[in-house]
Amino acid sequence: MIDIPVLYGPVRAALLGLGVVALLVLALGRGRRWWCRRLPAALLIGAGVSAILMVSVDVLWRPFPDPLPVVAVLWTGLGAAALAMALLRPARVRMKVLSLVAVACVVISGAAQVNNHFGAYPTVRTALGLNLASQVDFSRVPGTTPTLTNAQPGVPLSRNWSPPTSMPSTGIVSTASIPGLVSGFRAREAWIYLPPAYLSVPRAQLPVLVLVPGQPGTPRDWFDGGRLDAVLDSYAAANAGLAPVVVVADPLGSRLAQTLCVDSPAGHAFTYLSVDVPAWIRSTLQIDPDPRHWAVGGMSAGGTCALQLAVNAPAVYPTFLDISGQDEPTVGTRRQTVDQFFGGDPVAFAAVNPLDVLARTRLPDTAGTIVAGSTDRTYGPQAQRVLAATTAAGVDVRYLELPGGHSWSVWGPGLSQSLPWLGTRLGLTP
Repeated sequence: MIDIPVLYGPVRAALLGLGVVALLVLALGRGRRWWCRRLPAALLIGAGVSAILMVSVDVLWRPFPDPLPVVAVLWTGLGAAALAMALLRPARVRMKVLSLVAVACVVISGAAQVNNHFGAYPTVRTALGLNLASQVDFSRVPGTTPTLTNAQPGVPLSRNWSPPTSMPSTGIVSTASIPGLVSGFRAREAWIYLPPAYLSVPRAQLPVLVLVPGQPGTPRDWFDGGRLDAVLDSYAAANAGLAPVVVVADPLGSRLAQTLCVDSPAGHAFTYLSVDVPAWIRSTLQIDPDPRHWAVGGMSAGGTCALQLAVNAPAVYPTFLDISGQDEPTVGTRRQTVDQFFGGDPVAFAAVNPLDVLARTRLPDTAGTIVAGSTDRTYGPQAQRVLAATTAAGVDVRYLELPGGHSWSVWGPGLSQSLPWLGTRLGLTP
C-alpha cells in the first residue's frame, strides 16, 4: 500500500479529480450576492496571493536559483481562493466544517500537481517520508574486514572479483552525520548506499560517488525522486554485485538555505564537500582511497555544485556528473550573486566560477558527463555552454540529452544511463 505510485495511474487521476470537484463544490452558491460579490472576491484573493507569492519569492527573497513553476503559483492561488470561498460562504457550523474539508482537498490536490511537475515523491512511502525498504541504522553497517579484494592499478575490479555465494542480492541504505571538522559547516545527515559487494566477505574495494541534491532539497531526494537504491541495485545485479559506494552529502544546511557550494559568510560548503566529506568517507568506510576512482555528481543546482568541485578541486574529484546544472552559481543576476556571496568583489567570484576557471586552466586528467533535458529551455542552453568550456579546457567530456524538462524525469535517468560510463571510468568494469 505505501509503495503505490502517485505520479501516474489511478492515484494521480484521483488526486487531480479530488481538487477539481472540491473547487466546484466550493464555487457553487446561491443568490446574487454570492455570484456577484463573494465569489469574485474569493477569486481576486486567490489571484492576489499568487501575485504576492511570485514577488516575494522570485523578486525579493530569491531563496531558489529557479523561478517558481507556474503549476506551484497556480495551485497556491487556487488554494487561497478555496479558503476564501469557505470563509465567505454563509452557512451553519456543519457546512463550514465541510467547506474546510473541501479546502483541504484542494490543497492536497495542488501539492500533488506540484509533485507531478518535479516527480520528487513517486510513491506514498516517499511522500510521507517513511523509511525506505532497504534502510538500516548506521550502527548495523558492517565494519572493516581483512578479507578484501583490492583494486589494482589499470585493472578493472571486475576481473579480480568473485562474488561469494553469501553475498546479498541488494544493497542497503543508511544515514550518518558527517561533521565539518575543517569547514565548520553544519550539514544535515548524509544518505549512503552500500552495494552488495560491500556487504559480503570477501568485500570488494569499491570506488566512491559523492552526490549532492539540488536547492531547495535534501540528500534523501536522490532516493525518493531518483530511486537511487533501485538504480544502483539494478546496476550491481548486472555486474556481480559491484557498484560505487554512494554518499549523498548536504551542501545547504537546511532545505531553504543557499550556500552556492562556495565558501562564504553563508557557510563554507566548498571546504565541507572537498575536505570534510572525503576525509570522513576514507576514515569510516572501507573503500578505494585512490582519488582517480572518485566522482562527484548532482542535479540542478547540485549539478552546478558538482561542476564547481570538479573544476576547483580536480585532485579530489577528477570525475563529475553534471545533470541539468547551471553555467555558473547564481541567486539571480551576476551582480546579486557577487554582492551577496563575494562581498561585491567580481574577482573573487571569477576565481571560483567554473567557466572562468576553465577559460584559464587545462584539465586533461578530468572527465565528465553533462546531462540536459530536451525540453529544458533554461538549463539546456547553459549545458551547451558548459560543454563548450570543458571541451576547450581539455576535459574528456560527453553530452547526454534525455527526453523531459527540469525534473526527475531527466535527473534519475541521467544517473542510471551514466552508470556504465562511470563504472568504467572509476575502474569497476572494462
